[in-house]
Amino acid sequence: MTLECDRVAGVNLAQGVCDTEVPHPVVGRAIEAIHQGYNIYTRLDGVAPLREAIARKLERDNGLTVDPDTEVLVTSGATGGFYAAALALLDPGDEVILFEPFYGYHLNTLLALRIKPVAVPLTQGDWALDLDGLRAAITPKTRALVINTPSNPCGKVFSRTELVAVAEIVEEHDLFVFTDEIYEYFVFDGTKHVSPATLPGMAERTISISGLSKTFSITGWRVGYLTASPRWLGAIAYFHDLTYVCAPSPFQYGAAAGLLELPVSFYTDMAVEYQAKRDVMCSALAAAGLTPSVPAGAYYVLADASSLPGATAKEKARALLRERGVAAVAGTAFFTRGRGENVLRFCFAKRDEDLKRACDLLRGRD
Repeated sequence: MTLECDRVAGVNLAQGVCDTEVPHPVVGRAIEAIHQGYNIYTRLDGVAPLREAIARKLERDNGLTVDPDTEVLVTSGATGGFYAAALALLDPGDEVILFEPFYGYHLNTLLALRIKPVAVPLTQGDWALDLDGLRAAITPKTRALVINTPSNPCGKVFSRTELVAVAEIVEEHDLFVFTDEIYEYFVFDGTKHVSPATLPGMAERTISISGLSKTFSITGWRVGYLTASPRWLGAIAYFHDLTYVCAPSPFQYGAAAGLLELPVSFYTDMAVEYQAKRDVMCSALAAAGLTPSVPAGAYYVLADASSLPGATAKEKARALLRERGVAAVAGTAFFTRGRGENVLRFCFAKRDEDLKRACDLLRGRD
């Protein structure tokens, strides 16, 4: 969709590229690091200033206490962290539970490693957790569960009550939990993000994965991180080193500067800013006859595309781009086969002028 959108000069609300401005301390320190010669390989777990900054951030914002020397790994984006963790801790033939709608990279990473993803659908519309469905999905081959909160693509933020219930099931069946918390600061309407590793008994079995791509609008820099028990981190770090070597050295220093220098208000203001973007996006979608499922977090909206021409979600996405000049992702990218054909995903992490243009096009204004 990105390629086709570029070809027709449309507005790309498909890929989550997050092209808003990068904070000045992040850019300035990365450039400074390049000039200072920090252009070679780093330690396999990342540069010390970034690992230490991550540990401080986790304690301040997540209530999670970790040792930066034994429990933090800087990764090549959150996706690199997930891939390395799956390589280290799972075997071909294992089963891993995903909540549906799911992020395609989670599903396809597991498939690439010959691990079987098992989808547990959330209730469409309010995205409520089905605990009975979760229990029914667990088999003797189940090894882990993935929690993406806030969620791409539906914006669900798992509540503490839901996570406690999941934790009880996870402990009962002795499962790993892989989290993807990269949208943790994009939470709206007073919703609170809870890191699953902070729940009683969960730190030892949880691989907490996040990154700075979305928070600092540096998706192309590939700076992510994960935290885990020292029992698991060595193996994960080995496979990350084998696959990626390291995240780019000067970008690690830039990310560290952002974590150390930006005030807490940076994150709260960002949530307010993105809630406003969400509201603008949802209003335009509703006006266009594409009823949105208003997200509690992240920066995507799933919308009902049944009013668009086409028999499949891909055809509907093409029709919208052709008729309105706005690119979206077919909902089938986030659901198991046979579901999502009347759903499109829209990304609102755009500059205000680009978002306004997209909304005007959706409303039928040139």
